[in-house]
Amino acid sequence: MAVVATTAAALTGCAVGPDFRSPSAPAVTAYTATPLQPETAAVAGAGGEAQRLVPGGEIPEQWWRLFRSEPLDRLIRQALVDSPTLAAAQAKLRQAQENLRSRKGTVFYPKVDGNFSWNREQISGASFGEPGTSFALTLYDASVSVSYALDLFGGGRRELEGLGAQVGYQRFQLEGAHLTLTANIVTAAVQEASLRARIETTRELLALQKTQLELVDEQLRLGAVPVTDLLAQQAQIAQLTATLPPLEKELEQTRHRLAVLAGRFPGDGGLPVFALDEMQLPQELPVSLPSALVRQRPDIRGAEEILHAASADVGVATANLYPQITLTGSLGSQATHIEKLFTSGTSVWGLGAGLLQPIFHGGELTAKRRAAIAAYDAAAAQYRDTVLQAFQNVADVLRALSDDAAALKALTEAEKAAQESFEAAREQFRLGAVSYLTLLNAERQYQEARLAVVPARAARFADTAALFQALGGGWWNRAVIPPSP
Repeated sequence: MAVVATTAAALTGCAVGPDFRSPSAPAVTAYTATPLQPETAAVAGAGGEAQRLVPGGEIPEQWWRLFRSEPLDRLIRQALVDSPTLAAAQAKLRQAQENLRSRKGTVFYPKVDGNFSWNREQISGASFGEPGTSFALTLYDASVSVSYALDLFGGGRRELEGLGAQVGYQRFQLEGAHLTLTANIVTAAVQEASLRARIETTRELLALQKTQLELVDEQLRLGAVPVTDLLAQQAQIAQLTATLPPLEKELEQTRHRLAVLAGRFPGDGGLPVFALDEMQLPQELPVSLPSALVRQRPDIRGAEEILHAASADVGVATANLYPQITLTGSLGSQATHIEKLFTSGTSVWGLGAGLLQPIFHGGELTAKRRAAIAAYDAAAAQYRDTVLQAFQNVADVLRALSDDAAALKALTEAEKAAQESFEAAREQFRLGAVSYLTLLNAERQYQEARLAVVPARAARFADTAALFQALGGGWWNRAVIPPSP
């Protein structure tokens, strides 16, 4: 057995096929063709703070804590423990790790098996030249066998390389699931806060319209306006009231989604309530350099591991074209009585070697190698597409941060102007200086402007979360990172 292992180690040669190297980072220096403003616009109120981009800044691993919301942080921590999505990703990672360990045992070490057999046979004497006679024989066989397939051309090591890449892929799938889960919870919490603010604003506008209805009703009693003006105001109230049920339905559905993301059933209680005023918009936004993005995004790293596995498959297919040598050895004892096993004169042993050289397989092996090369080319193209999509993702979010801040500023100014116009029209209507149609138009403009400001504020929180997600989420700053296989 020692001879087999020593010979195997001595004869192991180099691995055929390509040696994988990580693709270089794209030679780009900016995410967008036009320069971005270093600081966004600012307005008064929650979510209106100016945000400053910090090129090359470090993203904290727990980036969601920058929103300064203790309920949000608590919910995410619970979700990271209870989420079935993360549990499934962790189990797939363990599966890939065990597959790698199991294959290592057959590539780097010989197989050693213990065998024991018992056979009872009736033997004819004709085989010994004595026809007409027969006798029964019991044979006990105990042995240890060793076999080892020499990895002369590295097919086994390339297979291990591919399995290691699968471990890396599942690891980055886990990181991606972690990032997606935390980003989805932040986004859902912002959506809940936005819906609550929209419902509250709608109710405030309804109260204002009911006060307006009383004014129209008073003018009707004085004969200053026709009954159609009163009916129009009642219709306006009914229309605004009809917008509440869809908002309340969406709010409840968002709460259900938050519960499931946190690993809870929708009917469980204890889910925190989120409001925009209780969140803080991060004012400094770290932006990774383009050269660093490919090492930070879990989806890019996962695509790289798929490319690595495809490269290893080319090596496996190449090694299959070369000879395969197998060494075997056995040592044991055979006896007709079990108590005589391992006694003098019962030992048996054997050594062997096998050589398999593919000669003609109808083009099967060369076709499989060409197929592996084509698969590698496809993985390389998919990797490049993943990188392009990632850079587009970052560029879109950076542009959204700037444009949504400008949009919020414009909408806030429009709301202020609409409010002043409405208040002036209401006073003039009370004095009989303008018609109800003028008041109604001013009222609608104010209502639309005020309702538009709420989602615009929420968009800035969502954009910020999207930026952290687009840049990879800071997993590389975690205190303990599993080593690469």
